[in-house]
Order: sequence, then structure tokens, then C-alpha cells
Amino acid sequence: MKKLLSATLIALFAIGFFNTGNLKAVADAIERGFVSVSTTANTELQPDIVEINIAVQTEDSKSLQKATEENKIISDKVYKALSSMINKENGDYIKTADFNASPMYSYKNNKRSLEKYVVSNNVIIHTKQIKDAGKMIDKAIELGATNVNNIYFSVSSYDNQCDELLALAAKKAYTRAEKLATTAGNTLNGIKSINGSCSTNNTNYQYRLLAKNVVMDSSASTTESSSPIQAGIVKLYANINASYFVK
Repeated sequence: MKKLLSATLIALFAIGFFNTGNLKAVADAIERGFVSVSTTANTELQPDIVEINIAVQTEDSKSLQKATEENKIISDKVYKALSSMINKENGDYIKTADFNASPMYSYKNNKRSLEKYVVSNNVIIHTKQIKDAGKMIDKAIELGATNVNNIYFSVSSYDNQCDELLALAAKKAYTRAEKLATTAGNTLNGIKSINGSCSTNNTNYQYRLLAKNVVMDSSASTTESSSPIQAGIVKLYANINASYFVK
């Protein structure tokens, strides 16, 4: 080990690494102090996009084909009706999120018996027409949708808002680091490291409406009354972790 270390030192001296200037630079880098800070900034935004996850579930005790055919008939009606309620030119769309067809079994005395076949088609409606979310849900239920799984609100200007908020948080970080350094008798002398991220308090609203349990009044007009959907606000957070060299 000693021989290896000696050989390494000789090689470094041979290439002129350990001259006075380099030694001082290495020493300065090792002894260079720094200050670290964490800051946040936040703002409240009005959501302008809603995503609704609606499911059509059908079942048959004997035939998977019948359950699938029935599901297709209902799903096509729901898809067609909701497509007429959104504005595709404004970026709205409808897509299939998940499709599943499978048998369900019951067990008794360690014996498995076929109970029924279940087919489920999950559709996502992505729209900026938040005010019409309740009407869309009502229409889907009226046409045979069985579940409203969740509702998610978001902001289309998220990236721009994030950039602006990160800039604000970064300024706060620098100011805070400067005060800490000054209090300790130092001044800031460059960035050692900095990283930032954005997040929201927004989550999927677990609406979980079972349409089969809803009693629809045939005399009621779905155009006059709709499920109460409130968008609320989305709170955006920017987080900065930064370290600055001091001298």
C-alpha cells in the first residue's frame, strides 16, 4: 500500500500537479464554507380542467358474450352523448381508461362455482367546461352508467405558474441565505447547489356515485338540475433547496 501511494505521489509530482497554485486551490475547495436554506412559495389557482372517470358495468350469470354486448350498447350511448357535450376544438376529449371482462366465482366447501360474468368499461371525460360537469354525470347515469369513480380538477397553466413560483422561492432562498451569512460575518460567494420542485394539494375526489342506487325522477329535467360539483381551488407549492458558498 505504501509503495502504491509513493508511486502515485511521484507520478503527480512528475506531471506538475502538486505545484503551489494547485495545492492552494485544493485547500481552498476543501475549506470553503457554505450555507444551506430551504424555502417555499405558494399560490391559489382556479382550476379550469376537470377529468371525470365514469364506468359502465354489466353482468350476466351465464354468458360473457351477453354481458359484453350489453356493455357495448350502453357505452356507445354514453360516449356519443358525452361527445356532443364537450368542445373538442378547445382540447376536450373522451377516452377509454380501462376495459375489463372476467368471470366471478363463489366458493363453498372448497368448491368453486361460477357466479357471473362481469364486464366493466371505464371512460374518462377531459374537459374545460367545468360548469357542465354535473350535467355530464347526470346524462351518463341516465343512459346506464353505473359508477362515477372519481373527479380530478387541474390547471392548464400549471407549468407557467410553477416557473413563476419557483423564481419567487429562489429569490427568498437567496435573501435568507444572505441574512444567515451576514449574521455569521460572511458574504455569499456563488451557488454550491440548488434544486426546486412544484406540487399541488390537489387529489382525486372520490365521488364514488353508484348510479344503480340513484332513484331518477322521470319528471325532473336534467338540463335544469344537475349533480352539485364544486371545483374549489388548487393550491400550488414551489419548494427550493439551495446551498451557497461563503467567504
